[in-house]
Amino acid sequence: MLDILPHDGDIHEIRMARPPVNALDPTLVNALREAITQAPLNGARGIVLSGAQGLFSAGVDVPALLQLDRGGVHAFWNDFFALCGAIAASPVPVVAAITGHSPAGGAVLALFADYRVMAHGVYRIGLNEVQVGLSVPGPIQFAMRRIVGTYRAERLMVAGAMVDAETAHAIGLVDELAALEQVVTRSVLWLADLLKSPPHAMLRTRAIARADLLEVWGDTNGLLDEGFIDDFFAQETQATLHALVAKLKNKG
Repeated sequence: MLDILPHDGDIHEIRMARPPVNALDPTLVNALREAITQAPLNGARGIVLSGAQGLFSAGVDVPALLQLDRGGVHAFWNDFFALCGAIAASPVPVVAAITGHSPAGGAVLALFADYRVMAHGVYRIGLNEVQVGLSVPGPIQFAMRRIVGTYRAERLMVAGAMVDAETAHAIGLVDELAALEQVVTRSVLWLADLLKSPPHAMLRTRAIARADLLEVWGDTNGLLDEGFIDDFFAQETQATLHALVAKLKNKG
């Protein structure tokens, strides 16, 4: 489900490995949170979060989520928020190595990293939740606004837009583009260069720069709006999600 790969300079790569599309089910979400939390305790001075070549993560595992009752859905989203909070609060820098398409939950995870390197070309990224019948919770909207600005975030999220890599780079949603096979390498090199700085000064400055993010995401207990769970079980959302699952089954 996860591969932990060491790189020079005490950089740990956490690679999602849940075929076929790295869909975020409860087990993967909790494994990721544990790995991100434990990496600095195991000597990591920087973390690269990566996925499969061609697809970083397809986002939330909708078929698995539809099998859960209200308590299970609530627990899943609390765990997902806790994962986002763990990335936001990591005491060491995190780079999202976006190794391909990154819709919905995959894009959300990348928002909390220090830096985002994406494969250029045909790959797309975005918070397309509206297109599959889900709203975008306020705390996630905050994280998106922090990266691309208020108005642009509004337009992208309300439309549920997926943009290509070049557009994502132009609007600041990702920081750097690289050839698919070089995304992880570029992520490691960026971290290695950052880690050459005097560590106390760099980490202290980083903490100040990310204080606004931590003010919202430093403690995710109670961060999930109960109205989001109500929306998940609304007739429109359930119909849209079941239609999506049927479409995916037909493709399979």
